[in-house]
Amino acid sequence: MTKILRTPEDRFQRLPNYAFTPNYLEVDSLRMHYIDEGPSDADPVLMLHGEPTWSYLYRHMIPIVGAAGHRVIAPDLIGFGKSDKPTNIEDYSYQLHMDWITQFIEALDLKNITLVCQDWGSLLGLRLAAENEDRFKAIVIGNGMLPTGDNAPPVAFKLWKNFAVHSPILPIAKIIEFGSFKTLSKDERRAYNAPFPSKEYKAGARAFPKLVPVTPNDPANEANKKAWKILEAWEKPFVTAFSNGDPIMRGFDKIFHQKVPGSKGRKHVTLKGGHFLQEDSGTEFAQVVNDLLADIN
Repeated sequence: MTKILRTPEDRFQRLPNYAFTPNYLEVDSLRMHYIDEGPSDADPVLMLHGEPTWSYLYRHMIPIVGAAGHRVIAPDLIGFGKSDKPTNIEDYSYQLHMDWITQFIEALDLKNITLVCQDWGSLLGLRLAAENEDRFKAIVIGNGMLPTGDNAPPVAFKLWKNFAVHSPILPIAKIIEFGSFKTLSKDERRAYNAPFPSKEYKAGARAFPKLVPVTPNDPANEANKKAWKILEAWEKPFVTAFSNGDPIMRGFDKIFHQKVPGSKGRKHVTLKGGHFLQEDSGTEFAQVVNDLLADIN
């Protein structure tokens, strides 16, 4: 692995609604940051962010779920947030991200996990749950999928992938604002830009779009298809909370309703918002999680 960068801590000072205590552990000699809020003896709710966000995305949800008596854990994936950032795009792969997040849940020895995921948090989280089924008790997914390369991606995704790979600049906060209904405040834009002081820090963000399996010969296809076999027999609670304004993920929730047994008879919701529904309907998304846990605990 080539050069590793660590974003200076002063970049994260005085971020709005983000007064959480930082926690760190090591995966493959890389420092991984995570939030760990709520009762330490409660079952964990694992909130996985996607591209190009970090745990800041869940800042409105963490206190609500924590206040309901749940332990909330929200890591920053390697390459994002306060976690370490390899500077070469080739240092990132789907399997490496899987290895890192698997080491993460093993290091914390998380059990009875409720997964909350969106975007790449779903590509990683659904695989994680399928490959570590005994550690998970429920799944809540919003605007996410587990692709296998068998179907052509939406045009909106192709455009985004080309932009992420080829654009000379990658304006992180503007991308998140473009994918939301709301207008971010100046401080919120600063927060989303905080992990990336320069373009050298953005290799992980540039890598993710081209790692999505979209062709029949993608190296992740076999593992993802194995994960789908497990999800197609998944009897544990599975709830979708997609938004009404995501041009890439809209309608994919119906696939889960058809294929995942644990989704039958559950209260699925459609929230108002764009791709980053945590920005547009964070309170409502958190309530979906709390309602499910109140129902099954």
